[in-house]
Amino acid sequence: MKRKLLALLCICTLSAALLSGCGGAGDSTAAPAADGGSYGTMEFAADTESAVQSPDLSAGKSAVQPSENETKLIYTASLSMETTDFDAASAGLERLTESCGGYIQQSDVENYGSGYRSGNYVVRVPAEKFEAFCRQAGELCHVTARSTNVADVSESYYDTAGRLKTQQTKLERLQTLLARADKMEDIITLENAISETEEQIDSLSGELSHTDALVADATVNLTLSEVYRLSNTEEPADSFSSRLGAALTSGWNGFVSAVQSALVALAYGWVWVAVLAAAAVIAVCVLRRRARRARAARQETPRPESGKAGDDKSGKEE
Repeated sequence: MKRKLLALLCICTLSAALLSGCGGAGDSTAAPAADGGSYGTMEFAADTESAVQSPDLSAGKSAVQPSENETKLIYTASLSMETTDFDAASAGLERLTESCGGYIQQSDVENYGSGYRSGNYVVRVPAEKFEAFCRQAGELCHVTARSTNVADVSESYYDTAGRLKTQQTKLERLQTLLARADKMEDIITLENAISETEEQIDSLSGELSHTDALVADATVNLTLSEVYRLSNTEEPADSFSSRLGAALTSGWNGFVSAVQSALVALAYGWVWVAVLAAAAVIAVCVLRRRARRARAARQETPRPESGKAGDDKSGKEE
């Protein structure tokens, strides 16, 4: 009986010792952090240094990966077109842009003095209406040249998105450390780091917004030229007679076009033509007057040979 009581007493003593040891260990780790002991100060300095340093960009890059449904494509096209009615073609392009849900970002119309105009337009349309807009624009005007480009910017886009997420995480850590800082030196360091991080976030956010705008709305650069006759509109001739007729027609059209261009040039420069014609008339009159004076002077001058012959004849008669 005594042995059983002694064994039970030993077990209770060991249990109490173990419980007191565990409680002391827990108090020793929590107390310095609560009252700001040396251990908490060292941990805060280490966290501050690691947060201010540049973060690992690979973590943010791997956090965002593109999928097949998130491909970022930028559509651009350049169209060179001709028309014989500039006003109607320009109004048609404006209506087409509105019907596709787009807008004209920039437009420049120039008149080179020949009576024909040329317009340069930058049109933004939704990406899903890109092909339809280009096709219908070719139906409105005569297309002489067309180029299309599709750029896949998924890799660079998601790399930028990963860097943005990393900077946002860094900003949260810095703000948490700033709330716990009590030294002026740490506060200044953290505020500078926060300012730099916010600038990085603004720059990366702006880059992503710009790319999203280019992806959402395709860009079409249009050049519209007003001409007298559309180029490259003749049908190819197969037989000799048709080829000969096409050549004669083309030659006659070229001759008529050259004559018309010459007349138009004369109409623009009629003042110079009149001045040159007046100068030519004055020069001819002056030359004729000088010629008449020269002839009159030669007629009034006596001939010496005829006078000597008359004297000899009169002497012989005497």
